[in-house]
Amino acid sequence: MTNKRFVSIVLGIMCFALTVCICIQVKTVKQYSTSIGQNYDQNNLRAEVLRYKEKYENMLKEIEQADNQLNEKIEEATNQNTDLEDAKNEIQEGNKLIGTAEVTGAGAIITLADSNLDASKVLDPSKLVVHDLDVFYVINELKNAGAEAISVNEQRIVPTTAIECGGNIVTVNGEKIGSPFVIKAIGLPENLANLQRTGGYLQAMKDAGLTADFKKSNHITIPKYTGIINYKYAQSVED
Repeated sequence: MTNKRFVSIVLGIMCFALTVCICIQVKTVKQYSTSIGQNYDQNNLRAEVLRYKEKYENMLKEIEQADNQLNEKIEEATNQNTDLEDAKNEIQEGNKLIGTAEVTGAGAIITLADSNLDASKVLDPSKLVVHDLDVFYVINELKNAGAEAISVNEQRIVPTTAIECGGNIVTVNGEKIGSPFVIKAIGLPENLANLQRTGGYLQAMKDAGLTADFKKSNHITIPKYTGIINYKYAQSVED
């Protein structure tokens, strides 16, 4: 009887150990399979992003080529026609205003960046980060100071530009950009320098521990807007 009990106990222990080993093996296989699946999905996603990026860059090149061809045709057509020359100049001035033409001139460069302070030592770490509203307010102050053209990290600000926050990044014209934010503005430097005034928004950002540097420049180039400006609701008024 004792031997049978001993054998039963041994068999029970062996069965338990075997069950534990099987469970561990199954869990390991699942984790390995999951890891492989995740890596596979990530690789596919990365490849898809690269494909779309390549398509986007190719489309930009095609648009640039089409613009160059159009400009060549316009030059040919207006070369001997004064009326068409005036119309061309009006179009060029209009493109400057709406942001679809690259422009250059004197102005200012403002750099906004997150604080270097240790986030663990402050009650609200979000105050150490530049937000979309910070960029928005600085752009508004530049407009009020007479800026004729503005860009943020080479994204041209146009009438339809949206500036949105997404975690620790900011989206401008649908493009995700992060700190530091380099804001270029073309306008009379002396007027733009008003942004450095005591009690101004740049000073408030500095007081909060953020970087808000202002620098005048005699030569600033601001790229053209490469997207499509589509007015859905504003209609032209017929004469």
